[in-house]
Amino acid sequence: MYNIKSYIMQFTLLILILLPLFEVYLMIKIGSVIGAFNTISITIFTAVLGMYFVKQQGLSTLRSVLENLRADRNSISEILHGFCLVIAAFLLILPGFITDFFGFLLLVPYSRDWFLKNFIPKKESDINIIEINPEEVEEHDRFK
Repeated sequence: MYNIKSYIMQFTLLILILLPLFEVYLMIKIGSVIGAFNTISITIFTAVLGMYFVKQQGLSTLRSVLENLRADRNSISEILHGFCLVIAAFLLILPGFITDFFGFLLLVPYSRDWFLKNFIPKKESDINIIEINPEEVEEHDRFK
């Protein structure tokens, strides 16, 4: 009955509801141990530090893409790395320790390579392709 879109929508809705709850819970627990000011300071510091690293790696990725375009080479890999950096920047801007953890994971090239290797198909053989052979149909044979 359900198609894949409805499952994705339900999963997304579940994440949008549960992630902030976990973030608030974790911030309260950490704040009770190290203090509210330190918790807020760490959250701001990780956002600023993450944005700095995203800027540095983003510029490096942009240079690599432009270099590949000038040399007429395929730059899909660099574009996907750039997309991961955009996601990392978004996660680092959001306040919270869970999103910061995943944002910093996407900043590390090895974990970004692992993510791209496991979640993005690289070969055309991984993609389902349906080939058809069109044939011409006479006008009087069309309605038989």
